[in-house]
Amino acid sequence: MRRIRQGDDVVVITGKDKGRRGTVLKVVDAERVVVQNVNMVKKHQKGNPYTGVEGGIIEKEMPLHVSNVMLFNPASGKGDRVGFRTLEDGRKVRYYKSNNEVVDAS
Repeated sequence: MRRIRQGDDVVVITGKDKGRRGTVLKVVDAERVVVQNVNMVKKHQKGNPYTGVEGGIIEKEMPLHVSNVMLFNPASGKGDRVGFRTLEDGRKVRYYKSNNEVVDAS
C-alpha cells in the first residue's frame, strides 16, 4: 500500500514549485509521481504524420519524487504526514498523523 496514490491532492514541499497544490495524475513507480500542472517543462517534439502527432514545443508535467510532496489535509489546510492503521473490520487504511483522521473513507 502506498502513501500517495493516483487521484490524491498533494502539496509540493521542495523545489521550484514549492507550495503549489495539485492532483496526482499518475504514480510512475514506487518513488515518483506526476502531479497536475506542477514541474512543467518544455519538450521539443518531432511530428509524426502517420499517428497524427503534431510537432513543436509542448509543455508537459514531469515526475516528482514522492519525498517532495505531502498529502493535503483539508481539515488543517496544509500538507500532512500519512500513517497506516488496521480497522476493526480488518481493512488497512491511511490516516493523517496530525489529527488521526482516516484518509480512505470508503
